[in-house]
Amino acid sequence: MTTRTIRAATDVGGTFTDVVYFSTDPLTGAQEIVTAKSDTTPPDFERGVMNVLGKSGVPLEEIAFLAHGTTLVINALTERKGVKTGLITTEGFRDSLEIARGNRPDFFNLHYEKPPPFVPRYLRREVPGRMSQAGRERAPLDLSGLPAILDDFRAEGVEAVAICLLHSYADPSHEQAVLERVRELWPEASVVASHQISREWREYERTSTAVLSAYVQPVAERYLSRLADGLHQAGFDGQLYIMHSNCGVDSVETTKQIPITMVESGPASGFWGAAELGRSMGDSNVLALDIGGTTAKCSLIEGGHVKIISDYWIERTRRSAGYPIQVPVVDVVEIGNGGGSIAWVDDFGRLYVGPQSAGAVPGPAAYGRGGTEATTTDANLALGRINPDYFCGGEIEADMAAVDRTLAAIAQKLGVDTAEAARGVVRIANNNMINALKLVSVNRGYDPRDFTLVAFGGGGGMHAVALAAELGIRKVVIPLAADVFSAWGMLMSDLRRDYFVTRLMSLNADNAERVGALLDEVTGASLEQFAGEGIAAENVRFIRYGNLRYENQEHGVEVQLPAGEIDAAAVAEITDDFHGTYEREYTYRLDAPVEFVGAHVVAIAEVGKLAPMPLPTTGRRLGDALKGRRKVDYATEGIYEADVYDGELLEPGMGFDGPAIIETKGSTVVVHPGNELTVDDYGNLIISITLDGDGDE
Repeated sequence: MTTRTIRAATDVGGTFTDVVYFSTDPLTGAQEIVTAKSDTTPPDFERGVMNVLGKSGVPLEEIAFLAHGTTLVINALTERKGVKTGLITTEGFRDSLEIARGNRPDFFNLHYEKPPPFVPRYLRREVPGRMSQAGRERAPLDLSGLPAILDDFRAEGVEAVAICLLHSYADPSHEQAVLERVRELWPEASVVASHQISREWREYERTSTAVLSAYVQPVAERYLSRLADGLHQAGFDGQLYIMHSNCGVDSVETTKQIPITMVESGPASGFWGAAELGRSMGDSNVLALDIGGTTAKCSLIEGGHVKIISDYWIERTRRSAGYPIQVPVVDVVEIGNGGGSIAWVDDFGRLYVGPQSAGAVPGPAAYGRGGTEATTTDANLALGRINPDYFCGGEIEADMAAVDRTLAAIAQKLGVDTAEAARGVVRIANNNMINALKLVSVNRGYDPRDFTLVAFGGGGGMHAVALAAELGIRKVVIPLAADVFSAWGMLMSDLRRDYFVTRLMSLNADNAERVGALLDEVTGASLEQFAGEGIAAENVRFIRYGNLRYENQEHGVEVQLPAGEIDAAAVAEITDDFHGTYEREYTYRLDAPVEFVGAHVVAIAEVGKLAPMPLPTTGRRLGDALKGRRKVDYATEGIYEADVYDGELLEPGMGFDGPAIIETKGSTVVVHPGNELTVDDYGNLIISITLDGDGDE
């Protein structure tokens, strides 16, 4: 009997559904890596998953581990494709969801309107009863009116119920009682309570999170059930895990209960993959950049750790406050700059790129599907950076006439020729991405020169070197299979759960025992949850953080806590770490008491994640990978005759100097003049950047 040795991951994006699978020979240990792309198939996204698995040729019955990430939840929220939802809250607080926060992003707009809540007022109901902020009952819970509330919800066509009572983060017993009673009275309804998702304070944020989770829960549950059933019917009987926004995977059953935790599963897996890749190469400090068709996303990884936050918002712009979701999410900055971002000129003759996107339909003008506006992809084609004869891996014939027309329109408005307009588009796009990278590094007290840039996504290799040179970064890594790297990252993930608990107290030696007790409480509850799923305590490890602030401030910073017992010496160490972290982020420190706001405990259980192996070599020479030469406009350094290489034929140990272009089916890598490129043992492209002033005496 053959032992199953295939590990696979699928990632559903807005345009494409990706698959990566690793097959390991049980006798030799050799690994085969296969990738494939297929069209995403809304609203039946599981059909696209089955299509791409079929296209890849992977035998489903031999898959031992399958990880899955999807944009289903974020799409359902942004496209308003969830279900009609009702809210049950504490008496007197039904309008907290609509009052929201007083701060507004469009500060000088006197006509500013807050975004409408997902639950209108007539579907927001109250129950008597009250907990204090310390978790003590101030008024008993009265559920006598609950049957009438649920009758009204039924009559209004409500499908999901969200429950959020005041101060349930401190004591959820009232919320638990409401939850149990709703399930008794209306077992057909989808219902979720805030304490199941978050044990942090901030009433509006918790209420919003419970509402948004309830809004998408039936949609996500139906999708995950259809996906699991379809896979099993096709012969899959391995372990199916769902990628979450905290860079970890979790079981299908757990995810069905709280699907809001996979709101940013795609970006999270890519950044986790970048962290794992950095650690394997000895680069624990990484700036990770994911450039797709619509957006560019970036995150800072320090000491090999991806930063996870619970202060996450969707649809937040300069003109809209958006909606908070208080779940663990990778700390990411996202901008509307990708391959499909539209270039435009304002009334004052200034050139912009994005945030509007041509999307997949009609897409960039080069697609030949009716696109009439120039995009970043069109500019890269016009400059010879992308090969029009190998566009999208040769699957699409680039419509260069349409490219020329759209860029000519931009050039006319700017008063320049078409080539200069294309250069301007690339430069502006690069500048936008540089600003995003600065937001996660310079603006938070980090020097990007101390980091390695790991760039992936379809457009990562196209722009990475120019961005690194501008920021003073000397090393760029383009991972193997960069265009499907988010799926690759899922195979590097453990089963991970993040627990955030608010418990306000002064940080001093007298409270050391209280801090330790809180950490023990959270880890104990975590181990109990894992044990219920058959995972032994010895297979779980913990990383502990504290959310700290100066006394009476509004927000704090997160500091990793020392391992072991929390005693007076540990408190002194934590306090010193807080002062240093705070000063790095805000440029000053205070001689003031420090408060412990809450704990963030990360529980990680090994589920046998992938251990990549060095790629075999065939003895192929570099010349065998050379496709030819062509003129390439580098937008900043000028026009050069560049060597063009077939990325599929490059092997470990090969190396060359720029100017050069590397082409694969899913991406293009631009190697600038003066760069040195080598292929490492795992097929990653390592590019060394020569900066201005290098070699000077």
